[in-house]
Amino acid sequence: MLERPSRESRTRPQRRKLLVRIVLAVLLLALAFLLGVAFARTLDEQVEPGGVVTNVRTLTPLPQEPPARTLTVTVTSP
Repeated sequence: MLERPSRESRTRPQRRKLLVRIVLAVLLLALAFLLGVAFARTLDEQVEPGGVVTNVRTLTPLPQEPPARTLTVTVTSP
């Protein structure tokens, strides 16, 4: 004669599956939270635009030709 399984033996696998699902859900939520925190920290650590930037350049003068004519001005005091 075949015996029917008792209630306890049927519910234990169901309870285990439920417990595993709950643990996985909690782990996934914790992982999502940690990823969000890491993403927020990377956004906070970005360099802000508009900082002071100093550029130093040395300019060489262009060659100049001597003047075509010179003029001397004499001023007398009254």
